[in-house]
Amino acid sequence: MTQGRMVEGKVVVVTGAGRGIGAAIAKLMAQQGAKVVVNDIGATLAGEGGDQAPADEVVAEIRKAGGDAVSNFDSVAEFASAAKIIQSAVDCFGRIDCVVNNAGILRDAIFHKMTEDDWDSVVKVMLKGAFNTCRHAADHFRRQESGSFVHMTSTSGLVGAMGQVNYGAAKLGMVGLSKNIAIDMQRFNVRSNCIAPVAWTRMTASIPSKDPAAKKRIEQRMQVTPEHNAPLAVFLASDAAREVTGQVFSVRRNEIFLMSQSRPLRSIHRAGGWTPDACAEHMLPALKSWFFPLDKTADVFPWDSI
Repeated sequence: MTQGRMVEGKVVVVTGAGRGIGAAIAKLMAQQGAKVVVNDIGATLAGEGGDQAPADEVVAEIRKAGGDAVSNFDSVAEFASAAKIIQSAVDCFGRIDCVVNNAGILRDAIFHKMTEDDWDSVVKVMLKGAFNTCRHAADHFRRQESGSFVHMTSTSGLVGAMGQVNYGAAKLGMVGLSKNIAIDMQRFNVRSNCIAPVAWTRMTASIPSKDPAAKKRIEQRMQVTPEHNAPLAVFLASDAAREVTGQVFSVRRNEIFLMSQSRPLRSIHRAGGWTPDACAEHMLPALKSWFFPLDKTADVFPWDSI
């Protein structure tokens, strides 16, 4: 591995790479020696419409800098369409080594006003979309006995957020997807990890500032560019991360966190078994002090990004 070229010769697919964090990852992958498929349908934040210009612009920028990249405009949300994304890597560059599942849309609404379409659209793009790309890449990874998946999750799912039941559920679902892929495919030397990024993008810019505290947080987040999230993604795609799999990271500007995963906190038992009354009289007081509060991301990360 040449210094500064951590993914030299690897072929990487980055979904949702026409803008924001996906574009930053695609550019750094290319700068670090990878051949990149820049996938983006060019839809609005809500997942409507299409525009080939964003992906083409990223490809042009990579090529101008001396890198190698191609555009792809297929949707991750449909199984057959996602197959074309992975196949484009094989057709253009002869193999596939890493998939970065970054594509996503927003349909924010307070839960009692969320529509079925709000739910279905977000879950289909992010959770099913990640399954789709991974499943098609898995055939290649298994045959070559190598490969890496990097999934962009969110603290909206890991911690919680207002008005993002669909988004948070899909993003936390990606964590379960990643961990179980890591378990199933470890025999083939295939790794799978998650990153919960923080950055000022068109997605975060769409969230309204309803009070002075929210406005202050937004002003601070505007200093955190998408590029801060790319180095970890490149590392996880590289052979230097060969021992890293099944993990969940978060990035906030110059901070990297290893996030916890669900494990038992405390247990109690009754020799004679449980009744509903016993749950109220024994279980509740014994465990209540260990309950998690209804934290949101800003409660868990109350300090400005460093």
